[in-house]
Amino acid sequence: MKVEKISELTTNRLSIYLRCLNDLVAEGIKTISSEHFAEKFHLNSAQIRKDLAYFGEFGVRGVGYNVVGLRDHLTKILGLDREHSVAIIGAGRLGTALADYYGFQQTNFTVKAMFDADENKIGNEIGDLEIYDIKNFAEIAKKDNIDVAVIAVPAAFAQKVLELVSEAGIKAVLNFAPTPLKNADGVKLNTVDLTTSLESLAYFLSKPNGANGKKLKQTAGKRR
Repeated sequence: MKVEKISELTTNRLSIYLRCLNDLVAEGIKTISSEHFAEKFHLNSAQIRKDLAYFGEFGVRGVGYNVVGLRDHLTKILGLDREHSVAIIGAGRLGTALADYYGFQQTNFTVKAMFDADENKIGNEIGDLEIYDIKNFAEIAKKDNIDVAVIAVPAAFAQKVLELVSEAGIKAVLNFAPTPLKNADGVKLNTVDLTTSLESLAYFLSKPNGANGKKLKQTAGKRR
């Protein structure tokens, strides 16, 4: 396995492939070629083969991939063959919505605890989750075997929260605060910036004929 060459883009695509394979299993499909796989899910067959080649040989020439077998391999490669415990920091509207996210029920990620600094929220419950004082994060994270932290606090507090969870030994962090954060060594930080995504869409909408408007006008001019 050429680990040093595996990028985050590759692992993101593996996650997509896994969801597609789960759909194929549900449909009762036993084997599928990379071409049919790509066609069915609007993917790139050459990219599929390249991504999978980093981890071994999974297909049989003239037959294709064993759907269940490939699904199980990708599950292990992505570390989804074991349970991951999640802590959400920030018990506001976003944190509450994330705690109730139905998608967690379909994965090996389980929200075990919520944290906040607001004394009016500490001790309350959201569903089956008690809201703990963020000051006790390290202790509770160790007790509940937390290995993933989700930051859902205002931007002004996000860096301090990241430092706190990093000091507690958490190595995987998903940040929803709309601000760039300085990450600690050895910690994988992914940021979900909804504002940036929406602004990108706004740029597209501001152009006649979408983002390709200028190109279309230039092409039309050349045909005269």
